[in-house]
Amino acid sequence: MSSRSLERPGAGDGSGTAAGHHATTRIPGELGIWMFVAGDLIVFSVFFILIALGQKEKSDLFLQSRVQLDLGAGLLNTLLLLTGSWFVAIGVQRCRTGLSATASRFFSLGILCGVGFVANKGLEWNAKFAHGINPATNYFFMYFFVFTGIHLLHVLVGIGVLFMLRSVSRNPLMNARRIRTLESGATFWHLVDLLWIVLFALLYLL
Repeated sequence: MSSRSLERPGAGDGSGTAAGHHATTRIPGELGIWMFVAGDLIVFSVFFILIALGQKEKSDLFLQSRVQLDLGAGLLNTLLLLTGSWFVAIGVQRCRTGLSATASRFFSLGILCGVGFVANKGLEWNAKFAHGINPATNYFFMYFFVFTGIHLLHVLVGIGVLFMLRSVSRNPLMNARRIRTLESGATFWHLVDLLWIVLFALLYLL
């Protein structure tokens, strides 16, 4: 077997079938990342509720403010994160199946999508500031800048995580520990994607 192949738990000890079954049913990544995901989802759920309550209580203000957002910029950022998640998923899968030699390029593409998101968000914010719109304009834009700003920090952290995953994927030996590291990092990136989709719906489309 090639040195690039994944070391499978139980291989060669007569428990290959059981190990294969376990590999298909286990939760990917480490327990810690799922605890973080749960906590982050709780925090963002509060943000989502605040936006929904603001929509209910100040519907006219939210409607008038929402039409000033650049829907095209929001759609582009959504496509960038969805595409980035797709690339990351391919990279992890290639490492799982012993094709890690080509995996790093997919993590690189995921990084480019993340950088594109940051650049596009910066342009969108700059356009708003140029038109005199800022967090002090009204409640809607306070929510818009604060919550998308917190999400932007997640994206920046996620880009750093993807650099780490790219480095791990370049290791010629993919053992179970490295696979869990890749899965944990990918889980965080998918969380960033999910949070943006909900924010996009609430801020741009609701």
